[in-house]
Amino acid sequence: MRLLLPLAALLAAAPVAAQPLPRVAIRTTEGTIVVSLETRRAPITAANFLRYVDAHKFDGKTFYRAARARSDPKRGLIQGGIDSNIRESFFPIKHEPTSRTGLRHVDGTLSMARNAPGSAMGDFFITIAPAPGLDAAPDYPGYAAFGHVVSGMDVAHRILAKPTWPGGHSLTTMGQSIRQPVKIISVRRLP
Repeated sequence: MRLLLPLAALLAAAPVAAQPLPRVAIRTTEGTIVVSLETRRAPITAANFLRYVDAHKFDGKTFYRAARARSDPKRGLIQGGIDSNIRESFFPIKHEPTSRTGLRHVDGTLSMARNAPGSAMGDFFITIAPAPGLDAAPDYPGYAAFGHVVSGMDVAHRILAKPTWPGGHSLTTMGQSIRQPVKIISVRRLP
């Protein structure tokens, strides 16, 4: 009996293994991008994305924006999702800035698209190359990073290279609308 008590105490003190971060496969006509979601560091934003995934809201949608850097067209971001379609959206979520989560917009970061902070719904983007200008700063809310690409960056690069229209939805998106948007076939959680 004396040996069981120390053994029980040792087992009780053993750290519980953290659950692995959920992974999601974004299957497109250009190939598959697998992302890992930061559910512990950005719980609101990751849960929002998973809500769209589980409701199959991204199925049949597109990557519709390729924002290339003027200095290097192989750098930038690709944006996809519901394309601001209110009928397809859930309610907007609270903004989780990188200053709170500790995440950064590095190469392959998954982040939420939005207008004003607190307006993010069902549009997301993937950075191709580091984009520190998207991180929060003292007088700038930045964007809510909530995951990263674990495979398929070659697919993201192909989408970024797609031809775009000269116009845009706004002055900031001029020349960034993909002429033939890349279809998102399905978005599913991986086991």
